[in-house]
Amino acid sequence: MISETRPLARKRIILGITGGIAAYKAAFLLRELQKLDAEVRCIMTPSALRFLGKDTMSALSRQPVPVDVFPQDSDVAESWSRHIQWAEWADAMLIAPCTANTLAKIVHGLSDNMLTSTVLAARCPVMICPTMDGGMYEAPSTRRNRALAAEYGYHLIEPGHGYLASGLEDTGRLPEFPAIIDALEKLFPKQNGNAASQGALSGKRVLITAGPTREYADAVRFLSNPSTGKMGFAMAEAAMKLGAEVTLVHGRVALSPPKGAAAVPVVSAQDLFEAVKSRHEAHDVFILAAAVSDFRPANRASHKVKKEGAELLLKLEKTPDTLQWLGENKLPHQTLIGFAMETEELVKQASEKRKRKKADFMVGNTIGRPGTGFEADTNDVLLIGERQGQEFTLPLSGSKLSLSETILSTIFGSDGFRK
Repeated sequence: MISETRPLARKRIILGITGGIAAYKAAFLLRELQKLDAEVRCIMTPSALRFLGKDTMSALSRQPVPVDVFPQDSDVAESWSRHIQWAEWADAMLIAPCTANTLAKIVHGLSDNMLTSTVLAARCPVMICPTMDGGMYEAPSTRRNRALAAEYGYHLIEPGHGYLASGLEDTGRLPEFPAIIDALEKLFPKQNGNAASQGALSGKRVLITAGPTREYADAVRFLSNPSTGKMGFAMAEAAMKLGAEVTLVHGRVALSPPKGAAAVPVVSAQDLFEAVKSRHEAHDVFILAAAVSDFRPANRASHKVKKEGAELLLKLEKTPDTLQWLGENKLPHQTLIGFAMETEELVKQASEKRKRKKADFMVGNTIGRPGTGFEADTNDVLLIGERQGQEFTLPLSGSKLSLSETILSTIFGSDGFRK
């Protein structure tokens, strides 16, 4: 039973381990974090492997332990982008112990291994425990690097004083676990009891796509559609009201993203696909409300094609199917919600699309009726899903914001289908 009162409960922590003698303590620190109901993944530097086995940390964390960006083994699939995926996944990074060498690499932007690459990509708080011999800790370069780290916004924990591996008694020991955990917990203030923190999506990371994509034929002409992004932006606002942490991947629109949402602007269907794919592991819910172009010009001219003598036959090719990819790669804890705009046979088409794309739910609406679809502030939709092995169809109507709130409450509320 997970205690939600613990600041680290359900928090996603990356534990970075570098090549100092204190590395062996990381195995015990990992267990302490797990006892506090944190979800922990580990990254080790090559030098750390001299003091602590990778298999040990993999067994304890129940996750692969990446070391190199381009590993020789096969235990970390697609590892060349793993530093991006894990950086998006994490609520915090804790580097304990952190050697003088790794500290120098971090503050100077070097990224020659998986740990330093992930730190460079991190958008979450990064806490560093400098751990080394006392002379190294007080060296002018290290003092400068510590100051730079603080200036750049990294959180540093002062090392302990005592007997060191060198045989000297000095400052440089890895701090005691209670001090590390206390500092880490302060990164996550206790929930204040407001409505959002108690919402049905509290603690969930939700990725939403919105707006149109543009598929350029030349430097000025493109294929697109009339989507304004209103429905996707409304879904983002509704998800945030329910306590979610929202990432909004959107095409070119005139709307401003809801305050607090992480906005990721894109242009083409390829851009959108790559933005979603790179964030796949880091999110719990996907809501694909964007109006994505299904086709793009097979050959794009880098210049403006002149009318005189231009080829009038435009050859098209299919764009990446983001919904299909997510359905095929959906993790057990993830929920996938797709959108379907149809001109006829809405129930049949949306239902078949849900099954074909392996989505959990599909929101369908018919194009062409006044007050619905593109550019409108209101909509009439069907929510299609499955409950107890039986497919259901629920008609809904209203403003796009109220519809979004109803859809999410129906799916994730106390009497909903996903809890």
